[in-house]
Amino acid sequence: MDFIEAIVLGVIQGLTEFLPVSSSGHLELAKAILGDTSVPEESLTFTVVLHFATALSTVVIFRKEVTEIFKGLFQFKWNEEMQFSLKIILSMIPAVFVGLLFEEQLEAFFGGKILLVGVMLLVTALLLLFADKAKNTHKKVSFTNAIVIGISQAIAMLPGISRSGATISTSVLLGVDRTKAARFSFLMVVPLIFGKIAKDVLSGDINFSSSEIVPLSVGFLAAFIAGLLACTWMIALVKRSKLSYFAIYCALVGFIAIGYSLLN
Repeated sequence: MDFIEAIVLGVIQGLTEFLPVSSSGHLELAKAILGDTSVPEESLTFTVVLHFATALSTVVIFRKEVTEIFKGLFQFKWNEEMQFSLKIILSMIPAVFVGLLFEEQLEAFFGGKILLVGVMLLVTALLLLFADKAKNTHKKVSFTNAIVIGISQAIAMLPGISRSGATISTSVLLGVDRTKAARFSFLMVVPLIFGKIAKDVLSGDINFSSSEIVPLSVGFLAAFIAGLLACTWMIALVKRSKLSYFAIYCALVGFIAIGYSLLN
């Protein structure tokens, strides 16, 4: 992987992790367009590094909320911080369950499945359209909401289903306040990403040579900076109810991906 490709993929990951357009789907499309020839191990390492960068950007943006989550876990008091921490943990359960039990099946969906990406992007577009029309979004995230939103996150492990789009849309359709929905959506994925990275490192799935340090570092930096910008922008957009713009974008890219797959 060269220097320019690392920057391009890093920026794509950083932007699309937070914008509701599917980071995994866009990475698959970008790799197909750029003619990525990385062996699976190298591709996995680069993908994990990019996800670590965006998770770190989330921690930076929501450093106050992350601190409150840790306080809630160790105060052992039934206060708002403890309840929010438990809701985050509840929301993680479906994705952890699916990730552990169906890891091989999920990996089979990646690696050039452009037709699948296209179809799932159309599903994301529909979700965003429905959410954009939702009214009476003023509630807090309840424990039941956390589980339902967690199920959406698990489904979004498919390439082309936007994780932030699915979780924010589900939250809004449940009547959750839009700003709270975005905040919860971005925070709930951080423990999962760090957990996945730890699992891959301990299992030996991630390894790289000295020649990969530069592209990995460049990709990490690009994803981190783009993630900071996209996270801040997305919170403002959700608050102003502009999800329909992303729905149109996802539909267009979805149809292009389907056409590209059928013609190749």
